[in-house]
Amino acid sequence: MDGILNINKPWGRTSFSIVSLVKRLSGEKRVGHAGTLDPAATGVLPVCLGQGTRIIQFLLEAPKAYRAQIELGVATDTHDATGTVISRGDPSGVSREKLLSALDSFRGLIEQTPPMYSAVKHGGKPLYQLARSGIKVERKSRLRWVYRLELLDWQPPIATIEVECGKGTYIRSLADDLGQLLGCGANLKSLARLKCGLFTIEDAITVSQLEDGFRCGYWQQFLYPIDIVLAQWGAVVVDDAAAEDIKNGRPLALGGADNLPPPVQGNRCRVYTCDGGFLAMLCFDSEKGQWQPEKVFALTDR
Repeated sequence: MDGILNINKPWGRTSFSIVSLVKRLSGEKRVGHAGTLDPAATGVLPVCLGQGTRIIQFLLEAPKAYRAQIELGVATDTHDATGTVISRGDPSGVSREKLLSALDSFRGLIEQTPPMYSAVKHGGKPLYQLARSGIKVERKSRLRWVYRLELLDWQPPIATIEVECGKGTYIRSLADDLGQLLGCGANLKSLARLKCGLFTIEDAITVSQLEDGFRCGYWQQFLYPIDIVLAQWGAVVVDDAAAEDIKNGRPLALGGADNLPPPVQGNRCRVYTCDGGFLAMLCFDSEKGQWQPEKVFALTDR
């Protein structure tokens, strides 16, 4: 039951409901998703099972890509189409050129303030709980990366864009900020996640396909191995003695990160046993010159 499912979340379903479905179908208790999608959003939702839940943090940090429709002229309290309208403006003066110029402001390193209707916590409570109680609190702005932002279509008052961004970027906030910059208000009309790390919408399975797979006994063909998420790291193969050291938490002297075969990212590497089983993740301690086991996994076939 160790692995990752790439599920195309349908409109209207919560991310939690998809996790609950996978738990029920698989019987696996350890199930989690890698990045919440709002009920009104669709698209790529990686769901990790078993020991796959231990690499969720790396999926959360992976770049994401979205296709969004932004409606100009209407602002809502949630920054999307599900919210209550709080203001209306006139978008008739927004030309394609003016829109493109405004979008330039949202590329690169940008500042964003988390929306009140979000899972960000304040005083131990999610902001959305406070918002539903009519409580509004100050939120600190955060720096976020937008690697790519393209205008795909402009049919006033609807702008269709594609965004590739880093961890923690709110497309709803981008839509609201765009509306404020243009002076007419805006909200996120629709959102689809196209990519999460290496998982794409083209390869995502529908909920119906998943249910059919479980019912007919071929669901495991949809399961990706855990280590696919770490494919950009360097990798080493160790003998039985070294594998035993790793399983007991003892560090290894493999040389520095520069000595590992490419590709290498940062100070981490993957470790495999001689028979190809994914064993562990190691982290390089530059002061000691050793690789310390960070996460050790049960031996599984690749």
